[in-house]
Parts: sequence; C-alpha cells; structure tokens
Amino acid sequence: MFGINGAEFLVLAVIVFFVIGPERMPEYARQLKDLIKGLRRTAVDAKDGIKESLGPELSEINWRAYDPRQYDPRRIVREALMEDDEETAAERERAAAPPRQNLRRLTPGQPAPFDTEAT
Repeated sequence: MFGINGAEFLVLAVIVFFVIGPERMPEYARQLKDLIKGLRRTAVDAKDGIKESLGPELSEINWRAYDPRQYDPRRIVREALMEDDEETAAERERAAAPPRQNLRRLTPGQPAPFDTEAT
C-alpha cells in the first residue's frame, strides 16, 4: 500500500499518535472512516451512472478481449511458429525475386540517386 511496508506503517502510526494526541485520535479516526465511506459511495454511484448511461451495450462488451494478460509474447510467438507455412513460403518466393527494373551500377565516387520528396 503506497510503497509502505509494515514497519514503516507502524512508525508512522506511532508518530501520528504522538502528534495528534490520544484525546483527538477517535475524532480523526471517525473522520477518516467517514471519508473512506464517502469515497466508496461516490465510486459506486459513478459506476452505476456509467452502467445506466451505456445501457445494455455495456453487458455485451467482452472484457476478456481487453485483458492485457492475454498478450503473452511467448504465447504469441509459439502460435506464430505453429501456423501453416504453405502460404508464407509462397509469399517469401514472390518477395525474394523482386521485379527487374532499370538497374545499373554506379561508378566509383558517383552519388546515389535519392528522392527529395521522400525525406
């Protein structure tokens, strides 16, 4: 919780106890309890308001499709390696043999042609 371990929390509680004092501690604890209840009530009301405004479409959403834990790189690579290679082999053959264009060798010291609009 907030990057605080048990010992740090205990030290903070003791410091707060001495700063606030034992006579005002129940009052502040009650205020903290009311604040937490209010925040929880606000969160529930906001959630209910969103459900009302979205209507029945909200229940139709597949939330598992948006779960980032399903995108395990190891699983993705494994599935990609298990795919059928027949289509990819034909695609590789087409990509390996680029169409012959007007190819010519440059003489030593001649600058390579470039497209000024492409940069």
